Amino acid sequence: MTQAVEVLNRYGTDLVGEPRGSDSECLAGFECFLNIVRALGMGSCISEVGAGGSSPPLLPFSPESNMDGGKRRRLRGSSSFDFKVPGRMFLNGSSEVASMYCKQGRKGINQDAMLVWENFCSKEDTIFCGVFDGHGPYGHRVAKKVRDSFPLKLNAQWDLHHKNRDGLSDHSSATGSYKSEGNGFRLVDEKTSPTDHELDETDTILTLRESFLKACKIMDKELKHHPDIDCFCSGTTAVTLVKQGLDLVIGNVGDSRAVLGTRDHEDSLIAVQLTVDLKPNLPREEERIKLRRGRVFSLQNEPDVARVWLPNSDFPGLAMARAFGDFCLKDFGLIAVPDISYHRLTEKDEFVVLATDGIWDVLSNEEVVDIVASASQSTAARALVESAVRAWKTKFPFCKVDDCAAVCLFFDSDLDFKSTDTKDKLIPEASIDQSEQLALLGEKGVGNEAEKKQQ
Repeated sequence: MTQAVEVLNRYGTDLVGEPRGSDSECLAGFECFLNIVRALGMGSCISEVGAGGSSPPLLPFSPESNMDGGKRRRLRGSSSFDFKVPGRMFLNGSSEVASMYCKQGRKGINQDAMLVWENFCSKEDTIFCGVFDGHGPYGHRVAKKVRDSFPLKLNAQWDLHHKNRDGLSDHSSATGSYKSEGNGFRLVDEKTSPTDHELDETDTILTLRESFLKACKIMDKELKHHPDIDCFCSGTTAVTLVKQGLDLVIGNVGDSRAVLGTRDHEDSLIAVQLTVDLKPNLPREEERIKLRRGRVFSLQNEPDVARVWLPNSDFPGLAMARAFGDFCLKDFGLIAVPDISYHRLTEKDEFVVLATDGIWDVLSNEEVVDIVASASQSTAARALVESAVRAWKTKFPFCKVDDCAAVCLFFDSDLDFKSTDTKDKLIPEASIDQSEQLALLGEKGVGNEAEKKQQ
């Protein structure tokens, strides 16, 4: 029990749940994870100690195993990226069209990741954005892996579908703004009928939809067989966006969120949520999980947080219905199929915010839009994250602040934007390990607290 107490003292009470009936049961429950949390903090999305049920299976542990998250292997060149990619940005700062900021919480290692990729894979007038919220002992590695690998898989599928676009020429789906139900789309804002121009764009939209679906499937399969990252009880959310011209296509896996800042008919700034938080207690999600013999219920000490559990064990208690990784639950209703939405930009649309649940747990959509609109474009994401941190301390003074990551993509980069301060510029350097860039960042003045605390 001494090691268990040390883990709790070091990382806090992220191992949520009711106590077990005896010391031996408690020890068994903790031993399952002591092998993988000795040097890591745990994300709050997983409940490692169940609500009084049977203990989860023990995992093997070797003292010689690489508990630094595989850093040494990556330094030898196993990174997905070991070269510079123009326009690809993942560190705190801003460009002429985007602002991004990530800050580590108080729950351990920072498990959030983010990405902005302008001229995405050399595609003109195309931008890829995403935020990724890892959870579990290796959640930080899963989030970075998906950040680095998923865009390439999406691009490969996009190019492949372009070559076979004749098979995607069905114009029966009305375009406009819509989201996926299962593997299809559903409306966000009603549109009576598509215009001629929208019909012309249908191939692009359907191609991206199919590309998102296929890329997510390939990404999850790669994680399952990854030789260096244990994804059995670790995973990540991903809300990703492709903007091409005036078209926005968003793929959402998990409970991160995308919100649009736009003007209504009275020219008032309003928030329009573009994604659905895919929580386990949503009717369609809960139905699928129960059909696969998974269980959905909340713990007594957190009745508002529905979690996914194994059929015969109160484990792991995942607080979302879809995620990359988490293969302990993939046979019991958890899926990595993205919920896909589409929006056609208008002159009233000003920006879109992608953020992890560390933001949305304490700020409403309207508050987020107001904060971003009131800040300069270059500092909008930082202002949003810092506002969320203050809200955590005010609303939940006895809870540990969650990791927070936000990407703000602006649709008119000429409004009140000044890029004279080079310290706010992002380093367009592709590397799977942000920590390897700290020396360079310190020299250029763009290092950030989140990356420093990861060391």
